[in-house]
Amino acid sequence: MKSEITGVTRANEGIQGISWNILGQTYVPKSCAENSFSWHATLPPGTFVPPHIHPDQDEYLYMLEGKLDFMLGNSEAQATPGDLIRLGMGVPHGIFNKSDQTAKVLFWVSPTKKLFDLFWGLHNMKEQKPEDVVAMAAEFNIHFLPPPPGAG
Repeated sequence: MKSEITGVTRANEGIQGISWNILGQTYVPKSCAENSFSWHATLPPGTFVPPHIHPDQDEYLYMLEGKLDFMLGNSEAQATPGDLIRLGMGVPHGIFNKSDQTAKVLFWVSPTKKLFDLFWGLHNMKEQKPEDVVAMAAEFNIHFLPPPPGAG
């Protein structure tokens, strides 16, 4: 992977014009280098990122709009605009939009590892069946867990 390229990624654009559909959410990559990968995510009401673990990445979310509920290890939390959510490597976490409003979030991970490639793979699936998403994610060292009671 190359070093980051200096420049501006415009507000409603992804790098190289990329936009992915992942589990009913829109992910727009903003930067990608060996040490960090960021993307803007739009999470419509009722969507979620199932509980999972990044064994070798720290993940961060900066809330721009809306409200999200989180499973963070063995606890739960909520976040609203301006909040920063820190998800340490190896800690199980899940992200849920239980509200009636769309949430917009800036995500990033460090280091990048294979997450950029995983998002391409998921986006290119003809149908994102849960068992296929879980299997593909495991190939990229992202490990999904059973959803908590009442999720989704």
